Amino acid sequence: METTPQYNDTVVRQFAIATVVWGIVGMAVGVLIAAQLLFPALNFDVPWLSFGRLRPLHTNAVIFAFGGCALIGTSLHVVQRTCGASLFGGRRLAGFVFWGWQLAIVAVAITLPLGITQSKEYAEAEWPIDLLITAVWVAYAVVFFGTIAMRRVKHIYVANWFYGAFIVAVALLHIVNNIVIPTSLWKSYPVYAGAVDAMVQWWYGHNAVGFFLTAGFLGMMYYYVPKQAERPIYSYRLSVVHFWALISIYMWAGPHHLHWTALPEWAQSIGMVFSLILLAPSWGGMINGIMTLSGAWDKLRDDPIIRFLIVSLSFYGMSTFEGPMMSVKTVNALSHYTDWTIGHVHAGALGWVAFITVGSLYALIPKLWGREQMYSVKAISAHFWVATIGVVLYIASMWIAGVMQGLMWRATNADGTLTYSFVQSLEATYPYYAVRLTGGVLFLVGMLIMAWNVYMTIRPAERAVAVERPQTAQG
Repeated sequence: METTPQYNDTVVRQFAIATVVWGIVGMAVGVLIAAQLLFPALNFDVPWLSFGRLRPLHTNAVIFAFGGCALIGTSLHVVQRTCGASLFGGRRLAGFVFWGWQLAIVAVAITLPLGITQSKEYAEAEWPIDLLITAVWVAYAVVFFGTIAMRRVKHIYVANWFYGAFIVAVALLHIVNNIVIPTSLWKSYPVYAGAVDAMVQWWYGHNAVGFFLTAGFLGMMYYYVPKQAERPIYSYRLSVVHFWALISIYMWAGPHHLHWTALPEWAQSIGMVFSLILLAPSWGGMINGIMTLSGAWDKLRDDPIIRFLIVSLSFYGMSTFEGPMMSVKTVNALSHYTDWTIGHVHAGALGWVAFITVGSLYALIPKLWGREQMYSVKAISAHFWVATIGVVLYIASMWIAGVMQGLMWRATNADGTLTYSFVQSLEATYPYYAVRLTGGVLFLVGMLIMAWNVYMTIRPAERAVAVERPQTAQG
């Protein structure tokens, strides 16, 4: 008779808590720099509080600290349950993954405000930190794929395919984009130059979106949506087609970030074509997730966790329609360098990535600490509405501001001179910056509500008495 495996949930608990903490930190920095755009004096003439140094800190904290902790933590939870095996390498290797990742995050959080940077989008960390990240990532891959190799179940569940693709692709992207020649402890120069450097950077940058912020979180979706809905995934065949189509096409879409630059026209066109093709597998995945609720739509009324998960898929669908549209050169001529791009990025980062993460954590955390449910279901519902309103305010204001900017910049008088100066476009944008700041503050408030709810849930059981009746839907 087979014994039930002793799952290693210690590291999953650690990553779950770190996700909430880093989410608050990253979004608080985002709120600060949004406020600086409205009130420039908020940098207090301190170099390490300037927008140029805090902005990469914000993106790294949200993507790699908040998102990275969520991905690593949930993947180590999912791979154990779907494989019927404890984590490969034991507690020490898993512990190295957690603490090594936190050390890398802290190192980035210290060096970027000090102005120590490679100046590469989403890859600003200097070479010593990159080496640490590489070591941690290799250890993470060994734990994840080693667990799959030790599985007691012959079938490899589709969520693990997405998590696996995320791990392999991010390793490849990180290494190739960060090949540098160090000149000192905190300074290096890339081996690429000019247009080639730009091409490699946006091959990395867009695929960081494609594999870190998409494939990894689709692995999360394919486990936690069916689990919380208490229904099988709508179409397993569609999930397989979704996987292979997505990973085959995404790698080629990066050049669309370099429209109207020195990059050769043929490379720009390839990026545009593959971006347009990407719409099909992306929407296939969205439909597969949403249709998992077929016959159980009433759960949207009763279960706020399901609301987070399903609305995240709606934002995923919207973002993956908007992205290919913006890759069309004629549309990009209007949107390039405007706040429309900022709205698009945050529709994906907040609406898709943050919502799927929050929903998955709300489903996961009670199980990790042996509770029936989160401490307050009403607080989850409040978080949902506050965050949703915040996202809508944020992205709508940036969409409007971006289109307005693009139109003002291209407007000309009869004699061919520009109708508006850049300063006039900035003045016209100011009211939308205020709306964006309001949306960001609301989203941060939602994360603070979550932190309170998580604390009340995980504190000692004798004091953590639920304040409401159990949810009608349990994952």
